[in-house]
Amino acid sequence: MANNQGKRRRFGSVRQLKSGRWQVRYRDPNTGQLRSAEETYATKTDAEIALTHVEADITRGQWSDPDAGKVHFGEYATAWLKDRKLAARSRERHESVIRLHLLPTFGERPLSSITTAQVRAWRTECLTRTGEPTVVKAYQILRAVLNTAVDDELIRRNPCRIKGADSYDVPERPVLTVAEVYAVADAIAPRYRLLVLLAAFTGLRFGELASLRRRDVDTENAALMVRRSQAEMQTGALFDKAPKSEAGVRPVAFPTELLPDVKQHLDAFAGAGRDGHVFVGPQGGRLRRSNFRDDWINARNKAKVAADVHFHDLRHTGNTLAASGASLRELMTRMGHSTPRAALIYQHVVSGRDREIADRLGSMIRKQRGEGDVAS
Repeated sequence: MANNQGKRRRFGSVRQLKSGRWQVRYRDPNTGQLRSAEETYATKTDAEIALTHVEADITRGQWSDPDAGKVHFGEYATAWLKDRKLAARSRERHESVIRLHLLPTFGERPLSSITTAQVRAWRTECLTRTGEPTVVKAYQILRAVLNTAVDDELIRRNPCRIKGADSYDVPERPVLTVAEVYAVADAIAPRYRLLVLLAAFTGLRFGELASLRRRDVDTENAALMVRRSQAEMQTGALFDKAPKSEAGVRPVAFPTELLPDVKQHLDAFAGAGRDGHVFVGPQGGRLRRSNFRDDWINARNKAKVAADVHFHDLRHTGNTLAASGASLRELMTRMGHSTPRAALIYQHVVSGRDREIADRLGSMIRKQRGEGDVAS
């Protein structure tokens, strides 16, 4: 009897079940309660080896509760999204991606049951019915949710391990010539003419242009002060939000050649008062992408510009035109991109190199308009 006691295990135990298979039991390191391993084993030796592995994991601090991974992905993803600090529009997009592209496949599955093979099969199937940018975004969110599950010790390893699945090659967007920019500006409704010109020759985003107020326009120095950006929810609600980073708050010079257009627009179309929006709809309401889209398409077609040119390509055009002679730092400042030295954003660039960039754009405009006058 004493001999048997000497052979008694110091950690856990194994026992044979009525089925003939062997079961592992041990004390939960968190609760102290006796628990059984999820699997059973064909031989006593296999069970003892498995118990040794459990003991080693607990000793190294690598043990995780097998029951933790039984939480369903849908339940966990909902809690995950609730805990994220996101802007309203970003939260809406995340919720939409999770609901439309992740929950149908993974919603009812326990976290611990999701495998790399399942993730790969899901991605392949998604690509047959959804554009690659959306699938990439869905994969990024899936990976982020499961990374948090790893941090929470609900699963040991993230199954999102597909090389290259988190990115895609963005096709080169078209760049308009100065002549094409003016062709569209001349073809569009007069109230949107300045919108086209500023998008092309300042590189501002649609949301930044739509949120401009009269007090943001400095006609003395030919500059705009970007302080906010308009966002539109799927419900149609509009609101102004702060830029994503400090780099987004910036003064941007525009070519002095546009001053007559700016002054004419402010007199004819802008909202009243210092806080009046520079760009408003035909009925005086806020400018919306959805309402502006038809005007853009009609003007683009009338100007005989390629059908794949989007309004956002005017920003790309402005970036490309301004790049001639501008340093990377100057260009990033002008475009509102984040940099390691965020203080550069607050320098008075209107009277410096940014003015020179705008002047070079102005010379392009003069050249084009001069050629137009000669041709006529």
